[in-house]
Amino acid sequence: MQPDGQGKAARGGRRDEDFQAFAAARARALYRSACLLAGGDTHLAEDLVQEALGRIYAQWHRTSWFGGKRRIDNPAGCAHTVLVRVFLSHRGRRSSGERPVGAVPDGEAPQGDPELRLALMDALGRLAPRDRAVLVLRYWEGRSVEETAAILHLTPGAVRTQAFRALGRIRGVLGHSLGEPAGR
Repeated sequence: MQPDGQGKAARGGRRDEDFQAFAAARARALYRSACLLAGGDTHLAEDLVQEALGRIYAQWHRTSWFGGKRRIDNPAGCAHTVLVRVFLSHRGRRSSGERPVGAVPDGEAPQGDPELRLALMDALGRLAPRDRAVLVLRYWEGRSVEETAAILHLTPGAVRTQAFRALGRIRGVLGHSLGEPAGR
């Protein structure tokens, strides 16, 4: 029989391994969503993902993510919820107005129409943070109106209205540039 301290240490090590596996599996999807939320700012997206994973890790030992009394049924969805909340809280900070100048995207060029992608990223970057969050949750992540409302602490009607208005603002920013690439 193990002394109490050794049993707890073994369980803690296993939980750390579980968290590392979870983080490795979800980091890429979180990063893609964070890039959209951050308006294409890859550095901010990395910071958002790290902060979200840090917050999840802080709760990892207190909550059974995959079973138990305080069970979280959808850990991936919960991680995206934490990411959106981190983004919204970051936008409210005084230091969040810092922007890198002349940032070059890292990695290989994405598939698809790069002009359309850049135009959409620019349009998303011009939206208010909450409008951007509504559009990313609804149309990028494919969340329902009710899920989006729960994540953002809004009513479903407010989500519908905000999504409609945000799409109108994007159309206003893009003007005719959306129709031209889409028609190719």
